[in-house]
Amino acid sequence: MLQSKLFYKSNKDITKSEEFSGLDFLHKGDFIEKLASGVYSFLPLGWRVLRKIQKIIREEMEAINAQEVSLPSLQPKTIWEESGRWNKMEPPLFKLKDQHNKDFALGPTHEEVITGLVKKRVQSYRDLPIFLFQIQTKFRNEIRSTGSLLRTREFLMKDLYSFHENKEDLNEYYKRVEGAYRKIFTRLNLDFIQVNALSGSIGGESSHEFMVQSPLGEDKIYFCDQCKTGFSEEYFLAKNKDKKNILCEKCNKKLKTRSVIECAHIFNLGEKYSSAFGLNFLDRNGQTKLVSMGCYGIGIGRIMATIALTHSDKNGLIWPKEVSPFLVHILNLNLKNEKAIEKIVYEIESEGIEVLYDDREDVSSGEKLIEADLIGCPLRIVVSKRTMEKGMVEIKKRGEENVEMVKLEDVIKYIYDYC
Repeated sequence: MLQSKLFYKSNKDITKSEEFSGLDFLHKGDFIEKLASGVYSFLPLGWRVLRKIQKIIREEMEAINAQEVSLPSLQPKTIWEESGRWNKMEPPLFKLKDQHNKDFALGPTHEEVITGLVKKRVQSYRDLPIFLFQIQTKFRNEIRSTGSLLRTREFLMKDLYSFHENKEDLNEYYKRVEGAYRKIFTRLNLDFIQVNALSGSIGGESSHEFMVQSPLGEDKIYFCDQCKTGFSEEYFLAKNKDKKNILCEKCNKKLKTRSVIECAHIFNLGEKYSSAFGLNFLDRNGQTKLVSMGCYGIGIGRIMATIALTHSDKNGLIWPKEVSPFLVHILNLNLKNEKAIEKIVYEIESEGIEVLYDDREDVSSGEKLIEADLIGCPLRIVVSKRTMEKGMVEIKKRGEENVEMVKLEDVIKYIYDYC
């Protein structure tokens, strides 16, 4: 990709509401742009990051046998009344009427839709289990949309739903999802903790949140260093009448508080929605039973924001290589022999390596170096008259101070060794 052709402008003004440096860089680097409170556009750099996060999630969902679907965002009032949540969701639903004066909601979640969908396709235990996921836009009527992508009204989310003939099978799959989530967060290079949580307006028998540790996190957890058990702040306060008693319920050691960012929430729904919608099946003895359900969500834009917050320095973003918009950022520092650089770019791209080539002629060398740090690709390759005279390029890993001189014929090997 030629940077001169990239739909991108850096050094934009940042509104005062964007208070965290990592989130500032998403705006300054033209990854995202705010349209309204809690509503954002994703520009080419940001969309490339989102797509790579989605790719990781899809791979891990398919590894636990989940099949992908796409469900409507526009949902009729009738199904929300059937579940009893039309007037009980928190935050409240976005509600609207069509030209026939019929009521609809913009879906913040899809338990109602998917339960009705599965009901039409399940008759007996032979039809179970079922694992369905989607990556889709959700809408939540937040009263306070702050922290950039951390709290939005329109956002991209992965939600997985599972359907089982009994609680034992549900619990087994729940553990498989936990394992898949651990793999996702490890691949995203995020320092996560799984904690016990309240189920809130989603409901169900129990739930867990995946929290990423950050001093800039707006959430708090209580964590036991002894047995590694954690609790969301809401869960802990709800379960402990004596707010001064901060002892672990498992090993009785003192709990410590940590600042975190919530990135995922998984729920053991039990029979809450199958009961409301009459999702029954005939078991192995010919008896009518309710289907047991699970629900498992990940906020994709929120993950992008979390990576920005936890992988940045004073100069800009430091993307993990699996989600960086480009692996390599090549800078032409006033070398007039463009064909020589284009040959380097071509050879690297021919190996399937994504390259952003800063070919701009109206930008100074200093500005190019500053913007490269801001964008945050893992490898920066500088090509100049000085380096080419030596038959070499200058390579710097983002986030490190050391600069290496590498021979032209060794550049691709260097990149592969880095990967």
